[in-house]
Amino acid sequence: MPIQAIPTHIITGFLGVGKTTAIRHLLTQKPEQENWVILVNEFGQIGIDQAGYEDQDGIQVQALAGGCICCSLGVVLSASLVKLIRRYKPDRIIIEPTGIGHPAGILDTLTSPQFAKALDVRALICLVDPRALDDARTREHEIFQDQLSLADILVINKTDLASEAQTTRFQKAARSMFPPKQLVCQAQQGIIPIELLAYGRQGDYRAVGSAADAGHHAKSSAAYSFSAPLANGLLSNKSNTLSLKPTNVEQGQNFDARLQSQVSKGQPIYRAGSGAGVYTLGWLCHSEDQFDQQKVLVWLDQLAAQEPSLLRIKAVFRVENQWLFYNRVGQESSLYPIAYRRDSRFELISETALEPSSLQASLLGCLVKSTD
Repeated sequence: MPIQAIPTHIITGFLGVGKTTAIRHLLTQKPEQENWVILVNEFGQIGIDQAGYEDQDGIQVQALAGGCICCSLGVVLSASLVKLIRRYKPDRIIIEPTGIGHPAGILDTLTSPQFAKALDVRALICLVDPRALDDARTREHEIFQDQLSLADILVINKTDLASEAQTTRFQKAARSMFPPKQLVCQAQQGIIPIELLAYGRQGDYRAVGSAADAGHHAKSSAAYSFSAPLANGLLSNKSNTLSLKPTNVEQGQNFDARLQSQVSKGQPIYRAGSGAGVYTLGWLCHSEDQFDQQKVLVWLDQLAAQEPSLLRIKAVFRVENQWLFYNRVGQESSLYPIAYRRDSRFELISETALEPSSLQASLLGCLVKSTD
């Protein structure tokens, strides 16, 4: 019996539109018997979004931080997919690209001959904030326009925060886009139905959980065959051979382990990066470092007010014996407890490079002083 291709989904959208929240909601609807793999790509050097996913049975989360899998990490995406498919035999794969990435590169990888028999690439889902049309920085951004153009399904999210006029205007614009969209729907707080995962890229629809959509556990002992074999650290194809030695692939779990080994209590390390016209600056702090919640929130509020070039602030930090997840876009922010326990992380995304030393001094000022 032939091996069932794995339903594979790209859920994209510009910075801060609510992709992680939407995927978390999809995970609450996952059939109990299925095994899902979530690939999370962050542009920043300090990955944070993966911390937003709770540990659950049947869910494997792999982070690819430090670049864009649409372009600079394309080879890493291929290698990671091969490894994840072989190791976990997933029933479904969901890929969350960075908000400032061109999804076309990911789509090209997933639909390449290498994965033709292994992956069933479904309709590309793009979340949008209807208020984006009011912001020229977003509206005129090439990546934002590419995300809309490539999408098969548009989810107009955050309709609870937008005005009725803003939502109606975007709905009207979406219906006139080319190529035409299979579906345009509305959502609040990233609450989207699992049925969206049943749409194919050619307009076909298969009910989630149908024979055409599942069946991987019954074949979990089978081995997938790839046209570009991964062997002895090399990923080869007809056009070239690319070395994938461990020193060149320091992403995801290996990337985290390498950074965490360098962190000492009270001495965070920072990493900076740039690309696609934006800059990132992030810090990784020791798991024993505890922060004063009020000081952190005041600092981040002041930072957002003083740095107009800031596009996004993300953080996961320890307050006494719990960790909090912080997300900010513009004047809107959210804060909630999560189960993450490994360390504390802060990431800034901006249109201009930020000076790290003064910012790090302010971050250290938010630490709770040890009484040891």
